[in-house]
Amino acid sequence: MLELHRHSPTPATPTRPQADPAARLHTRWARHADEVAAAQRLRHAVFVGEMGARLQLPHGTPPAHDADLFDPFCEHLLVCAGEQVVGTYRVLTPDAAKRVGGLYAETAFDLTRLRPLRPTLMEAGRACVHPDWRRGGAILALWAGLGDFMQRNGLQSMLGSASVGMRDGGHLAADLYRQLAPAHLAPIEQQVRARLPLPVDELATGRPVEPPALLKAYLRCGARLLGQPAWDPDFGTADFPLLLQLKDLPARYRQHFLG
Repeated sequence: MLELHRHSPTPATPTRPQADPAARLHTRWARHADEVAAAQRLRHAVFVGEMGARLQLPHGTPPAHDADLFDPFCEHLLVCAGEQVVGTYRVLTPDAAKRVGGLYAETAFDLTRLRPLRPTLMEAGRACVHPDWRRGGAILALWAGLGDFMQRNGLQSMLGSASVGMRDGGHLAADLYRQLAPAHLAPIEQQVRARLPLPVDELATGRPVEPPALLKAYLRCGARLLGQPAWDPDFGTADFPLLLQLKDLPARYRQHFLG
């Protein structure tokens, strides 16, 4: 059973509630192993049940849970409708990344150029929302929780990724990158290199495409694409590396996310 790290920063105070149109959503940080397990069950339902991911799970992982070696070192943000967990994000702080030996993103990308940012850089990942709640305020609630966490802990940058399914062979993801890179690509000194890059030049068709909700949310908040997406064969996705810095947050989002 997972055990939360006792030397965590200060997610302890629940973030202010964020409501969907029915005013039923609230956010909190997992404080016990059973709350982490609820997030893992939601992740499994979305990643395996919906996306068809083939997970490589640590020995002893309960059935229908998504878990890996990073989970015990992470803080887990939950969006709940009543007692049901309907959305989640996990956060790896700079200190926790040192304890676990690095960032999860380093399994997919060479992050050498982000080294100057590491002291105040957190990683946010494993984001998912229950399908019944994707049209409500769940994503906004997650982002408000992340913004609150960054402020409380003196963190200036957030590293994340947005996954795009590759059931079409990767053409959608390649077209997305081609479409978004001219306006949203980070400067060269912040770009990263995918260890298993999506072959964009071979797969792009030139058609216009609509970014998925999570990727769109990152870009609206001023995040920059850090380079070509990585192909994740286990999850069957193309992962777009993204960096959000609080200094780049547009004014219209500052009050909502930073209070």
